[in-house]
Amino acid sequence: MGAALRRIQLGNALSAFGNGFTVPYLYVYVAKVRDLGANTAGVVLAMLAVAALVVLPLTGRAIDRRGPLPVAVIGTVSAAIGALGLGLSATEPLVVASAIALGAGIAVIQPALATMIVWCSTTVTRSRAFATQFFLNNLGLGVGGLVGGLLVDESHPASFVRLFAIEAVMFLVLGAAVASVRLPRTPKVEDAVPTEERAKGAWRAMFADRRMVWLCVLGFVLFFACYGQFESGLAAYATEVTRIPPSSLGVALAANTAAIVAAQFVVLKLVERRRRSRVMALVGMVWTVAWLAAGLSGLVHGAQVVATTLLISTYALFGIGESMLSPTVAPLVADLAPASLIGQYNSAFALVKQLALAVGPAVGALMVGHGMYGAYIAMLVVCALGITALSLWLGRMLRPGQDNPHRAVAAVPAPRAEVTESVETTGSVETTGSVAAAV
Repeated sequence: MGAALRRIQLGNALSAFGNGFTVPYLYVYVAKVRDLGANTAGVVLAMLAVAALVVLPLTGRAIDRRGPLPVAVIGTVSAAIGALGLGLSATEPLVVASAIALGAGIAVIQPALATMIVWCSTTVTRSRAFATQFFLNNLGLGVGGLVGGLLVDESHPASFVRLFAIEAVMFLVLGAAVASVRLPRTPKVEDAVPTEERAKGAWRAMFADRRMVWLCVLGFVLFFACYGQFESGLAAYATEVTRIPPSSLGVALAANTAAIVAAQFVVLKLVERRRRSRVMALVGMVWTVAWLAAGLSGLVHGAQVVATTLLISTYALFGIGESMLSPTVAPLVADLAPASLIGQYNSAFALVKQLALAVGPAVGALMVGHGMYGAYIAMLVVCALGITALSLWLGRMLRPGQDNPHRAVAAVPAPRAEVTESVETTGSVETTGSVAAAV
């Protein structure tokens, strides 16, 4: 890992650490601490998603025209203003405006950082770079949440102001880290200063790429069936059907993070040389088992320990699947993108994720709220099986180098060996000169 990539990863980890301070407590802070009510808290959470949906279609073009570094810095400043504004705001308009600034900033940061990681990595090292980012994100969020829980006090609003101030500072640290990075000109982005002409028709070019369109469809199902259910449908199912206490739900969420942190690099060694489409297909099977375990936890009456264990296992299995996706999906998006449209592809995939995160909680909460427990589990089992089917179909579209970069690199013959053989065959001075050129 080069110095530039290390700096990006460190800043990203510190930003996630700061974000972890506030994520678990945002609803409680707005609704109870600031006494603005549950409706305002719901609007604030919705604005985080809406702001992301508004800015993401514009972010890709900005990255490809201006480069990811200035876009990332602007995003960190916006997020810092939003975080600090949430901590200081006591009225509904200010809280909503701060949430918009925070949501827009975070949405801009994600594809900008992904593009910077692409620029600082190669096709072969990209999987490890994105896996490291995912690992540090989850570790930062987990540690930040734990530390934030020790500092927060619902009866003292000042303790929440402290949390949001820490989050704002961490965003500024991320901005300073990326601003000091000197981006290399890797072969993937040899045209590292995109022009306006290349950005024209970017959406049309992307929609004409059927592999990217198929990957976006797959991505929507992935995020809908996992992240889109964590804090809504699955949490509601756990408390209303499995009947586990909120404290056990916290343990389940911790099991998800622990599975990711413990398994990430073990899983990486197992999957980074495998075909990406097969790895994503296996994720679908793992999550099928996870949803079946969740459904079974609601059927085990009179054995609360067994039911709770099954529910916690669901969250842990999701973590295993996530650790398999982190070195697979994001690098594939980058490898599908033309050099001048990497920002556009990253932003489009981030937009798909946001759409799934907006639709998933609404569908999950609606179904569970209306007592459609069996249909809810059945729907998500079908989604998990659909991930497997979509992944295998996508694998038929991908070129070998896109589906398995390691195998493609290994298949390229070494120039030194070929030319040396030619020298031994001809023994000519001219051929020996070509050896020096090749070396």
